[in-house]
Amino acid sequence: MQMWLQHLNDLESTLCRACSRPSRRQWIQRSFALISRLGDGIFWYSLIALLPLTHGAYGLQTSLHMLLTGGVALALYKSLKRFTRRERPCNHASDIVALVPPLDRYSFPSGHTLHAVVFTMVATHYFPQLAWILVPFTLLVAGSRVILGLHYPSDVLVATGIGLLLADTSLALLD
Repeated sequence: MQMWLQHLNDLESTLCRACSRPSRRQWIQRSFALISRLGDGIFWYSLIALLPLTHGAYGLQTSLHMLLTGGVALALYKSLKRFTRRERPCNHASDIVALVPPLDRYSFPSGHTLHAVVFTMVATHYFPQLAWILVPFTLLVAGSRVILGLHYPSDVLVATGIGLLLADTSLALLD
């Protein structure tokens, strides 16, 4: 591992420990595990499927935009994970426990956060009235990834920045 990344992992491990401490309470752990599971795609794919059913062609346009931008986000996310190979906090420090099984080995960037930000930005562009549910859900998904011991805060912050940039670019190009 690159020396700067090792140093960053060591610095952020302290914050990861502090964030995961409250999740040792069963109800907190279960709540964030559920939020994280919904952020795996269940919530987003349900929204993508429902929009055309409830809003016709405009909903279909929104869903297609979400799928296209989500596909680009997926390709970018997988490329970055392969390139950086940053170990998850639960693999870096033995006292940080993954409270749910990780979907893959590496942590950078947080794919859950990246997709949540992209989907929220695109969906709320077309349907601003959805912001009251999508923005808090996105924040909870992002927080859950650190609380559950799966990501460092910087994984989530950088994924947020990438998601904002990607969504903004897609909106500029496709709108």
